Amino acid sequence: MARLGRRQPATLRRSLITPEGVDLGVTLADAGTRAGAFLLDAFFIAIAGILITIVAVFGLGGLGFDSSEPIAVIWIVLVFFLRNAYFLIFEAGRGGRTPGKRIMGLRVASRDGSGLAIDQVIARNLMREIEVFLPLSMLSARAGTGIADTLTSVFGMTWALIFALFPLFNRDCMRIGDLLAGTWVIEVPKRAQAEDLARKPGSREPEFQFTTAQLDVYGIAELYKLEEVLRGNNEAARIAVATAIADKIGVRHQDYFPKPFLTAYYGQLRAHLERKLLLGKRRLDKHDI
Repeated sequence: MARLGRRQPATLRRSLITPEGVDLGVTLADAGTRAGAFLLDAFFIAIAGILITIVAVFGLGGLGFDSSEPIAVIWIVLVFFLRNAYFLIFEAGRGGRTPGKRIMGLRVASRDGSGLAIDQVIARNLMREIEVFLPLSMLSARAGTGIADTLTSVFGMTWALIFALFPLFNRDCMRIGDLLAGTWVIEVPKRAQAEDLARKPGSREPEFQFTTAQLDVYGIAELYKLEEVLRGNNEAARIAVATAIADKIGVRHQDYFPKPFLTAYYGQLRAHLERKLLLGKRRLDKHDI
């Protein structure tokens, strides 16, 4: 399980500079925690694969074994889609993490501090097919006694070990897929849920009220970054972000604590973006005009 609450080694602390010049100060996930998250995801994929297999078997029983070939083809396609789409769908969604990463307190982030792009998610996960599933398919192939079968098994095992041990031999604990996609996996301590950051129903009116023009300055990507800052413990980052937002939206500098200011802006920005989504207007980031 994720080592929540433990003090992380300084060697895994990294600066994550956003395009606005704010250092979020993240902690990278170590190889063991990443392996645990992957094993959990593999378990969930296996359970789904078993369910698909059960449905296929019942389909064979209902249609008769004369129809086994098309059902077998459908089963292979579904399992292939499940294996490849699982990581893509979850990591491309909000939070950038699969169920396994969520349980272990991890998420995928872009190394340049920008929002995680869909092409990065695709690149890092297509490489997993080469890193993991291709050598495993070699190892799981029908064993033989010939030299060719032995060489194939040895090659597959060597291939799997090289890619599996790669995170142990680079300081950022990255897979080759991370290296190519410009991503890394960071630790996200379990704190208040995103909904808790917004003003709860029945609570008093927030101290800060923002106009539509002030809320139109930012988009979904900036909302996620603001959420990370609020959920973190980096007070310097909160001050820097609060100052950057105040300057951007034209709020006069005054004596205020950054967290209440950011919490109010987060809640109102989130509600503003949700209202626009209902009207079919999705603003990805501040550059999406």
